[in-house]
Amino acid sequence: MNPVTGIVVYFIIWWTVLFAVLPWGVHVPDKVETGHAESAPDRPLLLKKAIATTLISAAIWIGFYFLHRSNLISFRAP
Repeated sequence: MNPVTGIVVYFIIWWTVLFAVLPWGVHVPDKVETGHAESAPDRPLLLKKAIATTLISAAIWIGFYFLHRSNLISFRAP
């Protein structure tokens, strides 16, 4: 796997994990301010979610890397 492929795979994993992490800890406020959506979270905690996404994605990518290097599963087209 060349570096560009590794970066692209990490980017895809990161975005997929982000969508799984975004709903964590979402609390809708009891009183909605004028002009805000009723479903908008009170505190989105985006920095914590970005850090969690990065760490989880790194662990998944490392697993993918070792799986790819071990040739247990071939990712090449026949």
